[in-house]
Amino acid sequence: MTNDISSSPRLISARYDTPQSWTIDVAEKLGAYSVAKRALTEMSPADVAAEVKASNMRGRGGAGFPSGVKWGFLAPKPGQEIYMVINADEGEPGTFKDRSIMELDPHRVVEGIILGCYAVNAHVCYVYLRCELELARQRLQQAIDDAYARGYLGKQP
Repeated sequence: MTNDISSSPRLISARYDTPQSWTIDVAEKLGAYSVAKRALTEMSPADVAAEVKASNMRGRGGAGFPSGVKWGFLAPKPGQEIYMVINADEGEPGTFKDRSIMELDPHRVVEGIILGCYAVNAHVCYVYLRCELELARQRLQQAIDDAYARGYLGKQP
């Protein structure tokens, strides 16, 4: 096995080269929301959390902490509300990992929020975004608005 990054599949940035990748029509054609649809109709929240833990998916910040392990720390009491907070601060010097995904594939962010909220039983999510990232804010807000319009977000019957 090689550690050469050039042999790794492009996962996060796979849609970046597609024209209009940030729009919902293009994102859906490229598979956006298909994993969330499957998870919400075929899996329990515990199943989603277990799959993320088994994948060893890590945060993209400095610590690279395993997401599934972090989610396992939540042990809400019955009736207790859980809030998910996404830190898209882009505060690490010289990095643009958060900005690029919000500008070029914000529907991947929204789908990830859906999956994360489902797995930990959160009903509200806040995204912290620094004010300098105006294009990222605009595209992420448009993606959120479009996801509501298509029924991916919001109260479900």
